[in-house]
Amino acid sequence: MYHVTAPGTFESMEFLLVVLLAVLLVGGLLWWRRESAAREARSLADVRADAQRWYERLGGQVMNLHGDDPAVRQALVDAGERYNAAGSQLEQARTVHQYRLARETALEGLAYARAARIALGIDPGPELPPLASAQGTGQLTREREVNVQGQTFRAGPQPGRATPYYYPGGRMQGRPVPAGWYSTPWWKTALGAGAGVLGGMLIADALFSPAFADPGYGYEAGYQEGFGDGADFGGDQAGDFGGGDFGGGDFGGGDFGGGDFGGGDFGGDF
Repeated sequence: MYHVTAPGTFESMEFLLVVLLAVLLVGGLLWWRRESAAREARSLADVRADAQRWYERLGGQVMNLHGDDPAVRQALVDAGERYNAAGSQLEQARTVHQYRLARETALEGLAYARAARIALGIDPGPELPPLASAQGTGQLTREREVNVQGQTFRAGPQPGRATPYYYPGGRMQGRPVPAGWYSTPWWKTALGAGAGVLGGMLIADALFSPAFADPGYGYEAGYQEGFGDGADFGGDQAGDFGGGDFGGGDFGGGDFGGGDFGGGDFGGDF
């Protein structure tokens, strides 16, 4: 015996199948959005906690370190400025990127605090994570004295009465400036336009090219011979620090540019 199914039955089954597929698709989309939001929240919480950790560590250093030596006082002043800037950044941060900027500010402050400890002659403590702004800039390995437009400028790997200003390394007008101690914060005068920039570049030329090599070598050879290992003129950085948020963008000559932040929201002096 044969059973005949009415045409309306097939249409009902097709309709139910379409409704079921739609429910599954909507449910899958809602689940994916919920999981994505949860991942973003976890990522934000992680970078916020990391930035807060370095900020609090910097605060402890700023409050507990003291000294009358000019190199110590100056390094602590710079560390304190970064502490204030990082605190302001943390208060305003709402994104992963902004918390990473605050972390970088705190780390730079800790680099100055570490320099103060060195100037005090006490244990500098464990090594810090590398600054994104100082990637590939190297560090001074010998003392140097030059005369530029009637002024004497000194630089060296250790603090002293003649070199009380520490710089953790960075870039000025795309040029690497190594970490070390300087007689004056000449990089700050190169922040504006005109004579300030020209003066800063003249000082950089005198100190680094061909100051640390034979006169015929030129800038890059002098730089390679005069600074520590690890100099990378390309400034290439992998991962999060490569070409995006941290490489050549916000941390490379932009928001962080390799130096003084001056307490701005997320920008800086250098």
